Amino acid sequence: MTRTTPDGTGTGTRAAGDGRGGDGGVPRGLRDFYEDPGVPVASGDARSLRQARMLAAALGPAAGRPAVVLDVGCGDGTAARTAAPLLAGHRVIGVDWSQDALRRARAHLTDVVRGELTDGGLPLRSGSADAVLFSEVIEHLVDPDSALDELRRVLRPGGHLMLSTPNLAAWYNRALLLAGVQPVFSEVSLRGIHGRPGREVVGHLRLYTARALREFVAASGFEVVRLAGAPFHGVPRPLRGLDRLACAAPSLSSILLLHARRT
Repeated sequence: MTRTTPDGTGTGTRAAGDGRGGDGGVPRGLRDFYEDPGVPVASGDARSLRQARMLAAALGPAAGRPAVVLDVGCGDGTAARTAAPLLAGHRVIGVDWSQDALRRARAHLTDVVRGELTDGGLPLRSGSADAVLFSEVIEHLVDPDSALDELRRVLRPGGHLMLSTPNLAAWYNRALLLAGVQPVFSEVSLRGIHGRPGREVVGHLRLYTARALREFVAASGFEVVRLAGAPFHGVPRPLRGLDRLACAAPSLSSILLLHARRT
């Protein structure tokens, strides 16, 4: 997951915003939560690598015209570091709301900027980006509609959106719900874990199934090109083989990877 707000796990960028602009309208409690260096921001190399491969295939080689790629909700830059070998020659710009995250991201990214995801808060011209990486940010947003509006604004027509988010309907969450247990990834408090497996509080506010994510992105002015799955690094070791197998059916996978194009 990344750090931002309008978030942003970009969000302008991981953290939740309410759509009022300025500092993202982030309530002080949430703003302080996302600025805490102790809040986990890494979501695993497996997801980052699969997402980078999808983006590299969509962009093609940088020999002709290097693409401008925004890593919105770049967090500490670890996802960009993983993607760098596959995006060689393209220009990757890290965007985040958290000053702490941007400080750490500079170790992996040449260009970083602070931005919001609401009310034209990304410091970029309309249509100036060829692609946006939006890695596990959307689940942290109070106002995901405004966030996708802003991403659509900065993308050129036909530009690529590479979005990842935890899957509410992951294979193990279906079993947990049948047993009356709170699903993994869902959170009822910023202070502790209640009623579900896990030990880390990361600030998830919204969760999506594969169908809901497709419909939401399409309704926001994008054409969905592909939906794929990725494993979750937090799955217990004895179950990781099953988790990898579940990626063959994205609706059951731990992480949803969605490729869409701006219409």
